[in-house]
Amino acid sequence: MVRRFLELLAREASAVEFEGPVIEARAAGADPAAIEELERAKVEALRVRALLRRRARREAELSALYDTAGDLAALRDLDAVLEAIVHRARQLLATDTAYLTLHDPDRGDTYMRVTDGSISAKFRSLRLAMGAGLGGLVAQTAVPYSTADYFADARFRHKDDIDEAVQEEGLVAILGVPLRLGQRVIGVLMAANRSARPFHQEEVSLLASLAAHAAVAIDNARLLQETRNALEELSQAHRTARAHAEAVERAATAHDRMTSLVLRGGGIEDVAAVVTDVLGGSLAVLDDLGRPLTGHVAGLTDPVRAAGPDADAPGGVDPGVLEAAQASRALGRTVRRGDLCIASVDVGGEPLCTLVLRSDDADERILERAALVCALLLLFRRSVAEAEGRVRGELLDDLISRPGSPGLADRARRLGIDLTAPHVVVVARHDGQRERAAFWASSQAAQRHGLAAARPGEVVLLLPGRDPGALAQRTAGDLSASLGTPATAGASAPETGPVGVARAYREARRCADALVALGRAGDGASAGELGFVGLLIGEGRDVPGFVAGALGPVIEYDARRGTALAATLAAYFGSGMSPSRTAETMHIHVNTVTQRLDRVAKLLGDGWQEPERALEIQLALRLHRLGHTPSSQSVGPATI
Repeated sequence: MVRRFLELLAREASAVEFEGPVIEARAAGADPAAIEELERAKVEALRVRALLRRRARREAELSALYDTAGDLAALRDLDAVLEAIVHRARQLLATDTAYLTLHDPDRGDTYMRVTDGSISAKFRSLRLAMGAGLGGLVAQTAVPYSTADYFADARFRHKDDIDEAVQEEGLVAILGVPLRLGQRVIGVLMAANRSARPFHQEEVSLLASLAAHAAVAIDNARLLQETRNALEELSQAHRTARAHAEAVERAATAHDRMTSLVLRGGGIEDVAAVVTDVLGGSLAVLDDLGRPLTGHVAGLTDPVRAAGPDADAPGGVDPGVLEAAQASRALGRTVRRGDLCIASVDVGGEPLCTLVLRSDDADERILERAALVCALLLLFRRSVAEAEGRVRGELLDDLISRPGSPGLADRARRLGIDLTAPHVVVVARHDGQRERAAFWASSQAAQRHGLAAARPGEVVLLLPGRDPGALAQRTAGDLSASLGTPATAGASAPETGPVGVARAYREARRCADALVALGRAGDGASAGELGFVGLLIGEGRDVPGFVAGALGPVIEYDARRGTALAATLAAYFGSGMSPSRTAETMHIHVNTVTQRLDRVAKLLGDGWQEPERALEIQLALRLHRLGHTPSSQSVGPATI
């Protein structure tokens, strides 16, 4: 009897036929033990049959996937590949129809691209909005969906036009999986039956594998088309190059000359000289702010110089040239404005350099190559400056915060800084644009053989010299011009050694604070140029002691009673010592001003309005506003 089961397996009999040997044994009156043995043999045979069928199905699936991969490898016609994939999906899942939709980015929906087994013209022309129906939901969520009975399934957003087309096609059970390229869904592959049936996980996985092949086919077709387009463009460029062989040869020669210059250590002016030598005319090279970077080639700045009402434009450049430079960066090519050719290069959306040429023989290729070479030179110069600036900034930070650390003088000497020579510390306050301010400070320090560091709201410079006032004024002016906003610079007296640098930094910072408090934002000065205020804020001066001696009782009275005697004094002196104008300024009654001044007289004693005493009080008030308030220990007892 076991042989009978093997014969059934060999001829791939149906599951019902495996009951035959058991029925025959019972009819023949076999004993129960024999029948039980046959039942076990039957169960095992059916298991073997099921395993063989699964393996056969898996072999068919793998064969289909292999054939699909072969189609992709020999891709010539995208439609033929997609039709083969859809046809195989229908065969392997044993469904009545299969179809593939693709996303339309212009209309924001999906449309039928390939169908197999469809009988309805309306269904073949159907479009599915994102989220509508089963296919629209798959396209929107990138998740497979299946239903044994589409019209009875409330998970889907049914729309009349979709339901009518599906009903005309007679579809009931539907399975859909997304076509994905990376994280982007480009379409949906679906298989459908005209009668109710569930879809098993193995079928979902198979259809997903076919969908992945379809997505690859579509992407390969796109890449192939792009390659063809690129080849066509290259062919066109080659034809153009052959038609202009002389111009190309001249551009290559100019490029070789510029490259050789860069390799030999040449600069932007050398590149500009090559351009004017090859093309003639005059050339200007502008930085990111429109300021000329070159100035030693004859007629170099003539093409862009502004005149008349535009003379105040950035760098003295004609605004029309700056607009053309912006257009050149946006287009990525040379822009013509009258008899000028402008090529501009940016990095990360920020302008880097602009070349402006006036010539009768303006070869745009040469000008654009020159602009790229100049941009590379500037980037290299900026990278070197940033690297050196970090080293110099770290040294200056250590000199300021840890002047007693060992080896500071040696580190400075390796950077060409002799701390035994007099140096001036300049603290420049600015509002925002920290990166631009830091780059400017690093460049200045490198040019003047000093150090620079960037801190929140300020840059610090350590520069050799003995004239702090001139250095402060120059720093304020140049940094203000670079940032386009006022920068205030305070400078210290010349100092030597690491300890002297730390002391100078504190003095320069107080000087910058004083300038801001005195209403001189955007100015530059040293402590010696601030008169008596400068002497008070200098290193080693007892400013709190001065404030305590001149104004201490009033400050303590205000602190203890919550009054405004110090503010009233400031308004009193500010209004020319007029009680009525003081009252108007502070929006209080004149009698209140008189009472407060009487209290001040009792606290400060007789003679507080005498010229010399009044000057000291006014200076103390100003210093009090600067934050030099004495501690309670340094202030004597109030006179009530």
